[in-house]
Amino acid sequence: MKTLASLAVLVALGAAPLRAEEPFPIAYYYKVRWGFQQEFERLFFKNHYPLLVAQKERGRMLGVNVYRPNFHGEGRADWTFLVVIVYPGWTTFASPSGEESLAQTLFPDQETFRREEQRRFEVLEAHWDVPLVPVKPPQ
Repeated sequence: MKTLASLAVLVALGAAPLRAEEPFPIAYYYKVRWGFQQEFERLFFKNHYPLLVAQKERGRMLGVNVYRPNFHGEGRADWTFLVVIVYPGWTTFASPSGEESLAQTLFPDQETFRREEQRRFEVLEAHWDVPLVPVKPPQ
């Protein structure tokens, strides 16, 4: 339900592509607290990345790419970790992800999984999601 509400807001703001079934990326930015980057990445790749890969294998996503800046940046250091997911269309994005049942299948020790996911977010300073719409240069 949260995803459907998010979709409605994005469409109202004009963020959705003109065609609902046009592939589009969303950039998920993370700013990890100083000194916790390795821990965050270890937990991300242990617990969250396998869920993304499983969703990609099921066709919910077209691509999943993960980035970190090569240097400290120009001083603002807005983000320290970036995940870009390409969805096949807004309908797929707005549909239930099935992530909870996937997590139960992939991680039988749910207590450890929940504790580590909680910790992954405890070491963050900020997190934001940015749906991206391609901009064509003028002719």
